[in-house]
Amino acid sequence: MISATIFETKTNLSELLKEAGKGEEVIITSGRAKTPVARIEAIAPAAKKRLGALETPGFTLGPEFFEPLADDELRLWNEGA
Repeated sequence: MISATIFETKTNLSELLKEAGKGEEVIITSGRAKTPVARIEAIAPAAKKRLGALETPGFTLGPEFFEPLADDELRLWNEGA
């Protein structure tokens, strides 16, 4: 755990953020008594989004998926657009 006054935090913010990114907890203090007033800690990175259907066991795309649509089906899709 790292402790820094408000002044020290303003002066060294970049360095304190790097330390927080490494998992270190930074406590910001105020006044002569160095009363804790805030904490800087890393935020967990956002999870990568995945297409749920592709994670479903047994789900596969067959070669017919990539074949062109029949003319009558294609016409129906184009009419809806």
